Amino acid sequence: MADPRISIEDSQLSRLVVERKLCTPNELELVKAEKKALGQKAAQTPLIELLIQHGYVTHSQVKRLNMSMDEDSLYRPAQQIPGFQILSKVGQGAMAVVFKAKQLSLDRTVAVKVLPKRLSENPEFVERFYREGRAAARLNHSNIVQAFDVGESGGYHYFVMEYIDGKTAYDLITDGKHVAEKDALKIILQCAKALQHAHDQNLIHRDVKPKNLMITLSGDVKLADMGLAREVGDYATATAEAGRAYGTPYYISPEQIRGEIDIDARADIYGLGATFYHLVTGKVPFDGTSPSAVMHKHLKEPLVPADHVNPALSSGVGEIIEVMMAKNREERYPSMAEVITDLEAVYNGEPPLQARQKYDHKLLQELATGRRVPEDSSEPKEAVSSSPRVSVQWLLVAGIVATISIIINIVLIAKH
Repeated sequence: MADPRISIEDSQLSRLVVERKLCTPNELELVKAEKKALGQKAAQTPLIELLIQHGYVTHSQVKRLNMSMDEDSLYRPAQQIPGFQILSKVGQGAMAVVFKAKQLSLDRTVAVKVLPKRLSENPEFVERFYREGRAAARLNHSNIVQAFDVGESGGYHYFVMEYIDGKTAYDLITDGKHVAEKDALKIILQCAKALQHAHDQNLIHRDVKPKNLMITLSGDVKLADMGLAREVGDYATATAEAGRAYGTPYYISPEQIRGEIDIDARADIYGLGATFYHLVTGKVPFDGTSPSAVMHKHLKEPLVPADHVNPALSSGVGEIIEVMMAKNREERYPSMAEVITDLEAVYNGEPPLQARQKYDHKLLQELATGRRVPEDSSEPKEAVSSSPRVSVQWLLVAGIVATISIIINIVLIAKH
């Protein structure tokens, strides 16, 4: 019985298996002759199945061939987009394929993102695709990939944008590698400024991650992929998405996981903090065997400080990341402007005062109540435990309180 996963037609298969050197032209001709000799019996048997039976290809190779066919089905229509000459394919994600192209009217190189046919038939995906284009078009910042045009040709939807010749931040941390502190600060600072611009336009990105940070050959950072961007006050979309987690599990904020309606800029602060963590440690903040397991840890599991994972980091970087990634958004930086202030301070060898004020305020609350202030207000409070980070200001406060306590005890003893 034919494998239901096999969908490559014989004529297309003949070209691919030889091009990929999975079998020789002679071997292919032998299998074709066998198929022909079987006559009517083999009419319903795909050529690919016979190649599998003879051991020329495996099921995993067939899967990859199917993906190639999907790319080809996009490449040919992309060649017909009016005004653009497709030069090469540069990337592919779950939602689209990106091509390098030449815009003929202006004689410039651009990137063209094409929505696959199977997704073009889904109104939700089409609307999200155009929403990305509209969101990107509202932004004009040197650290954001510029949008040029959106349209439709031959039933295929496309989005034309600035072409970035470089790599992604993710490329810097493959195989557990990490980025030096100063270099990571440069990357995160540029992204923070891009996000601040988006937030000033009332847009939240909702999918900040290393793969969405493009780095040019000159070292400039460009924030890409506005596919999940949403206006802060867009309650119609927010209500339609309520209860569903939109984002990437390794970098998603707790409120996005819960599918809350009132997502704001602090979700991007969390995502940028998780990205920062990955860059400087070579590890994601939380890992697991499944997306749900990872997201559960974002909600419930304490963060191991970045400078505990990578002792070469300054305590200032660790403090900034901890405040950015507070599970309760009220404990995070209130806006990206404060994040930028602390990032610049640490880059210049100074302490992150905004982060320390947040941290010390929380410790003073714990001192006053004798209870740990939970990161997520929905969780029960626990007794105070040893904290992974104590700033100089907190040590001074604790010393003063201890001194006052001793003086009071001495006075009381003297009275007796």
